[in-house]
Amino acid sequence: MKENYEYLLSPLRLGAIDLRNRVIMAPLTRARTEVNHIPNDLMAKYYEQRSTAGLIIAEATMAMPDTCAFINEPGIYSQAQIEGWKKITKAVHAKGGRIVLQIWHGGRACHPDLNDGKQPVAPSAIAIEGETHTPNGSVSYTVPHALAEEEIPGIIEGFRQAATNAKSAGFDGVEVHGANGYLLDQFLRDGSNKRSDLYGGSIENRARLLIEVLTAVIEVWGSNRVGVRLSPINSFNSMIDSNPRALTKWLCERLNDLNLAYLHIMRRDFFAQQTDDVLSVCEEAYQGNIIGNMGYDATEAEAAINSNKLKAVAFGVNYISNPDLPERIKAGAQLSDANPETFYTPGPIGYTDYPFFN
Repeated sequence: MKENYEYLLSPLRLGAIDLRNRVIMAPLTRARTEVNHIPNDLMAKYYEQRSTAGLIIAEATMAMPDTCAFINEPGIYSQAQIEGWKKITKAVHAKGGRIVLQIWHGGRACHPDLNDGKQPVAPSAIAIEGETHTPNGSVSYTVPHALAEEEIPGIIEGFRQAATNAKSAGFDGVEVHGANGYLLDQFLRDGSNKRSDLYGGSIENRARLLIEVLTAVIEVWGSNRVGVRLSPINSFNSMIDSNPRALTKWLCERLNDLNLAYLHIMRRDFFAQQTDDVLSVCEEAYQGNIIGNMGYDATEAEAAINSNKLKAVAFGVNYISNPDLPERIKAGAQLSDANPETFYTPGPIGYTDYPFFN
């Protein structure tokens, strides 16, 4: 017997953004830009194909120059990038879709080989363990420059300008990337933040940069078109915190004051090294709209929304290989499997060539 999914497929208003369903496309780095991190026509086709999502959260996008942590990820700091994104937002809107941009700074996950030799920055001079991939092959992460207090306003201003540029590009809002071991997350967690100034030590101090960035972005968009993504127990990029539950509780209670469109929380660790029920902490402490992420299928998503624990669920890998995911869920159709070997390769193969089910 086919399941109904009446809650997952029902409309939702996230802040000022009206969604036709609660099937969210999670931000997915796909590394398909070709020149100067400018979004292109192939990317427009990819996002257009997935425009029946309740909301598309576009991939992690560099808020400012020299913050590249991948190869060929997009930016939103140049006029050419703005024009590239305009094609994408126009294509999605023409299909009745909604799309927000995830704005991002890689912090210590950046590498000089990807950024004209420039040293990455971070809260503290602690390198990520292991290697990253650059045009020069696999190389060890480098020790970052610990940001001085007087340098931090420039970071905040970079996010503000990125939010302004996203508005010019026609997005419906922005998501601030505070997850997965990138700059804002590096400040949040005490495994990577060893500072003793206003931006280190207590949870309040470690969260100061995130709150200041969100405040700046809200000044551009209004709070009802701004979201934030958190991953309190994800060990990706050598991340850990001594008390992720306390961090989650403090953040959720503080974020209540900002009246955001949504809080997007990753409930698990990519590598299953760290386990803690931060989602329940979030559900109890946060009074606004929560989007759950990581490992949900449609049945669990339906139950979570039905019980009012979540307002929506973000799907990642399933959106790579199923451009029509809401239609497949509604029809009870089998999902296509994604090919990890083409997640970050150039061109349309494994990107825009996954079939629609009907």
